[in-house]
Amino acid sequence: MSVVRVTDETDPRLVDYVGLTDVALRRRLEPEGGLYVAESEKVIRRALAAGHRPRSFLMAQRWLTDLADVVADAERDGVPVYVAEHDVVERLTGFHLHRGALASMHRPALPPLASVLEGARRVLVLEDVVDHTNVGAVFRSAAALGTDAVLVTPRCADPLYRRSVRVSMGTVFQVPWTRVDPWPGAVADLHDLGFHVAALALTEDSVGLDELAADPPERLALVLGTEGDGLTRRTLAAVDTVVRIPMAGGVDSLNVAAAGAVAAWALRTSS
Repeated sequence: MSVVRVTDETDPRLVDYVGLTDVALRRRLEPEGGLYVAESEKVIRRALAAGHRPRSFLMAQRWLTDLADVVADAERDGVPVYVAEHDVVERLTGFHLHRGALASMHRPALPPLASVLEGARRVLVLEDVVDHTNVGAVFRSAAALGTDAVLVTPRCADPLYRRSVRVSMGTVFQVPWTRVDPWPGAVADLHDLGFHVAALALTEDSVGLDELAADPPERLALVLGTEGDGLTRRTLAAVDTVVRIPMAGGVDSLNVAAAGAVAAWALRTSS
C-alpha cells in the first residue's frame, strides 16, 4: 500500500487516532480492541524493534524522510502510512505533543509469569499505581538500572497507555513485564519461582534498604505501593521482608517512581 495523504480529520480511516486525550475512548480502543498508540520516532522504533506489529502510521510530511526505512517496511507489508499537515494531526488527536509521528500498534498478548521471570534476578512489582506518568518513570528507571522485569497488579495503570509509553521513552517495550492476578495471591507464585519478596513501606519492623542491599537474596522481587495509600495490609502480611529507604530532612517518603529508582540502584546486581 502506498502512502496515503489525508486532509480531513474526520476521515474514517483515522479512527484509531481520534480523541486520544479522551480516557473513555482510549479504554474502548486499546484494551478491548487490542491497540495502543506509540508516539515519536524513538518510541515507534523501540516498539518495532520489540516485535510489535503496526496497524497504521500517521505522520507529518518530514517524517517520510526521517522514518524512510519504517515507511518502506510498511509499504512492503501493506500497512497504511497516513500523511497529513501538522494542524490536521493536532485537530484529529486533540494534543500537541505528538512530535509529528504516531503509530497505531497491535497490543501483544501478555506473557505468562514464569516466562517473564525466567533468568530474572531483580524484579519490581507495581501494586495499584494509577498514575501513568509514574508507571512510565518506573519502567525507564528499571531499564536504566538493570531491573530484569516489572510486574503490575490488576488495578495498576496500563504501561501501554500513551503517556506511560512516552514518559518511559519506549522502555516499556524492552523491559519484560506482565500482569499478576490475583494479587497479593501471586506472592506465592513468586515464592514458588524462587524469589524473596520484599515490600517498600514504613512499618515498625521494616529494615533499612542499605541493610537489605548489604546481603541481598539471589532473586528479589520488590513491591512498590500506590500513590498516597501505599501497600495494602494483605500484601505486607504476605511478603518476606518490609524495607524502608532511610530519610533525612523530616521527609518520610518519596514519590513511588523516585523510590523505585533508589531501590533499583541500591539492589542492582553486578552482572
